[in-house]
Amino acid sequence: MKVLLTRPEGRNQSMVDALNERGIEHCVTPLLCVEATPALPPETSHPLANVDMVVCISANAVSFADDTFKANDANVKGWPKVPYFAVGHATWEALQQIDIDALEAPDDCQQTEGLLTLPTLQHIQGKKITIIRGVGGREALAEQLTSRGAQVRYWEVYQRACPPLDGTIITQQWIDLGIDTVVVTSGEVLDNLINLVPKELFAWLRSCHIIVPSNRVEAQAHAFGITQVTNANAANSKAVLNALKL
Repeated sequence: MKVLLTRPEGRNQSMVDALNERGIEHCVTPLLCVEATPALPPETSHPLANVDMVVCISANAVSFADDTFKANDANVKGWPKVPYFAVGHATWEALQQIDIDALEAPDDCQQTEGLLTLPTLQHIQGKKITIIRGVGGREALAEQLTSRGAQVRYWEVYQRACPPLDGTIITQQWIDLGIDTVVVTSGEVLDNLINLVPKELFAWLRSCHIIVPSNRVEAQAHAFGITQVTNANAANSKAVLNALKL
């Protein structure tokens, strides 16, 4: 097994450490980069003003939001003292690092669908909930919370892009390294991977074992003709290692 890790820059270290401990060869090629969105205009009502609950979609959401407070780019003084929810364990850890306790999705379903099973999110009629995320995320969470009577708004604190890579060159490098397993931690990463691999080398990708974080990304992979797919049901290192049978 030779594993390709594709998280954004700086987000692969825990998997690198885990694979090194187990003597598993690997390569790191970030297939997603993130950057802050422009600061909100001063006259804009801040998405965290007068909020009852806050849902953080990712560790990036926590990090970029916190950066705006540190830079005094927000017209609220900081994180409000309300209940917080984290979709995955990495997001929960990011909140812990800034001294915010949060509830997270269950271990066996660390995604939107799991978060929505939490008892605290069942009776939310009239609650004002802000979802902190990147630009263009899924709508399923907001739709479900709204259907339960909540008033939902977004604070989009970062945007995603594909790093500037030459698809033919990078794919050939992966082939030459003997990569046969690819860890994909989001739909955006999978899209970038699919778009990077040229048609003439796509048979290699179809021969790889692809680890995905959710049912949605699993279906996305199958739609592209990739059949060797394992759903880790989360994007954290523990779930990925279990999916790799390590």
